[in-house]
Amino acid sequence: MAYKDLTKEKLLERISELEALNKELIDHREKEETLEFAWSGNLGHWFWNVRTNSVEFNPLKVTTLGYERSEIPDHVTYQFFTDLIHPDDFLKTMDAMKEHLYGRAAVYEAEYRIKTKDGRYKWYYDRGKITQYDDSGKPAFLAGIVFDITEKKEMQLELERKNKILAEMSSLDGLTRISNHRTLTEHLKAESSMSDMTGRALSVAIFDIDDFKRVNDSKGHIIGDRVLIEIADIIKFNIRDNDLTGRYGGEEFMVVFANTEIDAAYHAAERIRKAVESHRFPEELRVTISGGVSQYSGEDISAFIHSADMNLYEAKRKGKNRIVM
Repeated sequence: MAYKDLTKEKLLERISELEALNKELIDHREKEETLEFAWSGNLGHWFWNVRTNSVEFNPLKVTTLGYERSEIPDHVTYQFFTDLIHPDDFLKTMDAMKEHLYGRAAVYEAEYRIKTKDGRYKWYYDRGKITQYDDSGKPAFLAGIVFDITEKKEMQLELERKNKILAEMSSLDGLTRISNHRTLTEHLKAESSMSDMTGRALSVAIFDIDDFKRVNDSKGHIIGDRVLIEIADIIKFNIRDNDLTGRYGGEEFMVVFANTEIDAAYHAAERIRKAVESHRFPEELRVTISGGVSQYSGEDISAFIHSADMNLYEAKRKGKNRIVM
């Protein structure tokens, strides 16, 4: 910076900035020497003079983003960095700084993505604290440290992605990709508790493929599996988003009808039965299902399911391809 070209006012302002920074650096060094400073380590320290909005920092903070030192302006403002923050991280990062500046948080702390020169993003962990106040008690100076946590964050996100896949796999039936027995049971428990608290209706339907053993014996298990998958798809297509269907076991399927009286659940089950009956399965197979529908009345879950099961058996006894409630 060419000081000879500055006005008197600018020189005084610069002197004030340097005095504040010098005070901070002396204090910083003393803390490092006595091992009182907990933020050592990393990509570098930064210092923000709030009054003049000037930021002093380790050049690594910028050069790791792909910029040359010559591309860093003489006067770097707080906005020089915040303008590079990913749009999805901007507001929460600004809120974290405001919470600290307004005294509602002991420190400023944030994780955010920051744009590199070539347009990619890196993850930074940023932490800072007000170290000086002006005569009116307002924040005058902040000191902090920043870390490049890109590798760690990418590993964390990949682990979260894999955990999500594992969680999904543990809740879904491997063949039909609808809920499994455990998920159905847990969902039914939650819905029955909600029904107990609110008094809203809850119904359930259990379906069983008629003479499914004959399909497997005559066409083989590959075709049998195809039938199971297509029936699962038919059921999903014919229920609402807030209903849940799953493979209850073998060739049995269940639908949990939330906030639904038994008559409406019966009509939905009948719609599913007709859709299966009219569907063209592989090998020109004609497949039908029978079903039992029941409405929750405060009994335990086993008894509730059993009542629908009894109606299913009644449908089978009466000749199959029908719904009984």
